[in-house]
Amino acid sequence: MPERLRKAPISGRRLLTCRFGVQKQALIPGPNLLHNFQQALDQADIGKALVNSLIVSGSITVGTVLCSTLAGFAFAKLRFKGSNALLAFTVGTMMIPPQLGVIPLFMVIAKLEWANQLQAVILPSLVSAFGVFFMRQYIAQSLPDELIEAARVDGASTARIFWQIVVPIARPAMAGRALVTFMTAWNDFFWPIIALSSQEPTVQVALRQLGGGYVQDQSVVMAGTLLGTLPVLVVFGLLGRQIVGGIMQGAVKG
Repeated sequence: MPERLRKAPISGRRLLTCRFGVQKQALIPGPNLLHNFQQALDQADIGKALVNSLIVSGSITVGTVLCSTLAGFAFAKLRFKGSNALLAFTVGTMMIPPQLGVIPLFMVIAKLEWANQLQAVILPSLVSAFGVFFMRQYIAQSLPDELIEAARVDGASTARIFWQIVVPIARPAMAGRALVTFMTAWNDFFWPIIALSSQEPTVQVALRQLGGGYVQDQSVVMAGTLLGTLPVLVVFGLLGRQIVGGIMQGAVKG
């Protein structure tokens, strides 16, 4: 501590401490943590927002992973006319900024009368161009053609090959894609704030309502943020084992 600050009176020392930002911060939660949790739940209905975010993020994750794996398998191992052009078109859509489609998408949502409903957030995100390209590259490198040919000789259909051969081999990539998709959908703020109202919020929309007033209560905001982060940590713990297991399995085989 500087000499001038050490010799200052107690009141002046506190003022200087606050001014120069040398006040020590606690590393453990204080006694008001549960009270702040309750305040966050009361102010912005975080409980309902958590349920809505779980429904939205879970649906988007399942749909994206399933569609990406199916399309990736088709582009990697099935031969059909125009596959290369269709793959190039799919990858090219990633260069279009998503903000350009907000107004047309909202017009479609309004015409279908889906405004302020969760399907307005779920359906536009069920397919990902990057997910298709990612799964296509992984399946093309990890799944040998001889294995598919042997399965066809044994009389396996394309659907059976996908569920019993492709899915087990692509499980690490599917887990990684699921983790990234879930985090992206969970943290999305731009489209839910447009398509949903304050009566049907997701977590990110609900957090915007916390700590209102002339002076924002940062403790309540941080408590709500902690509540919104816990499901992401749980999903990471569940899917992280699949990712690490796939990496270790590939390392042992190599």
